[in-house]
Amino acid sequence: SMPDIEYVVQMKGITKVYPNGIAANQGVDFSVKKGEIHALMGENGAGKSTLMKMLFGLEQPTEGEIIVNGEKVNLTSPTVAISKGIGMVHQHFMLVPSLTVAENMVLGMEPKSKGFIDYKKAVQITEEFSKKYNLEVDPDAKVRDIPVGMKQKVEILKALVRGAKILILDEPTAVLTTQETSELFKELINLKNQGHTVIFISHKLDEIKEITDRLTIMRAGKSMGVYNTADISKEEISRLMVGRDVVLKVEKEKAEPTDVVLKVRNLNYTNEWNKKMLDNLSFDVRKGEILGIAGVEGNGQRELVDMLFNLNVPDSGTAAVNGENIIGISQRKIRDMGVSLIPEDRMTFGIASTGTIEENLISDRCAQKRYNSGILFNKKNIREDSDKLIKDYAVLCKSRNQQVGMLSGGNIQKVVVAREFSCNPGLIIADQPTRGIDVGATEFIRKKLVELSREGAAVLLVSADLNEVMELSDSLIVMVNGKISAYFEDTSVLNDTIMGEYMLGLKHQSEEEIRRVQHGE
Repeated sequence: SMPDIEYVVQMKGITKVYPNGIAANQGVDFSVKKGEIHALMGENGAGKSTLMKMLFGLEQPTEGEIIVNGEKVNLTSPTVAISKGIGMVHQHFMLVPSLTVAENMVLGMEPKSKGFIDYKKAVQITEEFSKKYNLEVDPDAKVRDIPVGMKQKVEILKALVRGAKILILDEPTAVLTTQETSELFKELINLKNQGHTVIFISHKLDEIKEITDRLTIMRAGKSMGVYNTADISKEEISRLMVGRDVVLKVEKEKAEPTDVVLKVRNLNYTNEWNKKMLDNLSFDVRKGEILGIAGVEGNGQRELVDMLFNLNVPDSGTAAVNGENIIGISQRKIRDMGVSLIPEDRMTFGIASTGTIEENLISDRCAQKRYNSGILFNKKNIREDSDKLIKDYAVLCKSRNQQVGMLSGGNIQKVVVAREFSCNPGLIIADQPTRGIDVGATEFIRKKLVELSREGAAVLLVSADLNEVMELSDSLIVMVNGKISAYFEDTSVLNDTIMGEYMLGLKHQSEEEIRRVQHGE
């Protein structure tokens, strides 16, 4: 018989470097004991999901080894991981909406009698596992008709039906209501009592304290250590999660803001899963200042930026630039009002990757007289301006005719920034402007943001990078659950501990305090 192994999973010295040179994990050790609920904690981008994708065979480590049940394994695919008893429930469920629960349950499993699994058998398997693990689902319901909490149960059962003894759950409560969350927790305790092991990826402190036995904290691709949940305070977890290692000092004079450029009032937005993502949000961004929005991701920041650039329409509320409404207005018109956007997802929204650098640099201003006198583009002006931008923004490329998609991440971002910063914008919305790019490009872009704000632009900076948002912002908002939980007129009073407590919801200012520090209220 197998010896009783204390650790069902041991990941040793795991490093993952992507082809673009970004290291998502650096020398991470991660060990999980049999029959425990173990949290893997960290802010978004800390490397948690990458580490778990390697345990589930979706990605392979660049260095390091993985040991499952005492045996060194090479997890080349999810199929191999499943054969070793590892299952994963992703944030975005992998179910086929048009099929029933029972059909999804057995999808892709070995064909049984007469070359196929008969439907009755599928229902029987579903009912048997549903009962055994006390995970109630309706075998005959089509997946598209069931609530999100039940979809998650189907995913968990699917993994158990395939023999999973170790379950990885990626932020399982992100899409659940409070009732569904407490139901899920009962089910996880039940699984644990039946000898299963659960790895719970999360950044929610209350949940972790409630349900886990031990936790491992990650920050910036490294492990910050493993702790018994009972022995570590929420404040301490928060400090380890968001603490800043490298503080890149940004030199800037004190802001002297003047007129309100962007005025947002009472924005409300409920997403397709009926979750309130923006809850009566109001703030101003003034000429000559950088207003930062900090927060752990998923607290409404993305929805806010989408509203301001017409990728989404709010349920109610207003947003105006220099007194003119921008909600529901075409992006072309928003740009004509002097608004620039550095989008979070530069590959999808920021560039046309098959176009040349030159085409990308002038794509937003083809209509301008300088380039376009009637029928013909003015090639000479286009060429001169592109070359100047390439030089001013230190874009490393062969020439302006190189395809943008062939550049490195940092240089692609410089092309986006060169285009967005050079059209004399009155308002710059910078959404994660330096995510996933090298230190040199990061420093360059941060300097430019400060420079433009001091020349009179209003800058709204949305960033999950605490270092960035604290160093660059003149005033700062913290968002939690679509609300403003704190507003600081002056960022020089802030430190990691204060920020961590507000970002993770341990503290929040009263509505009066928030109103008092907001301008002109």
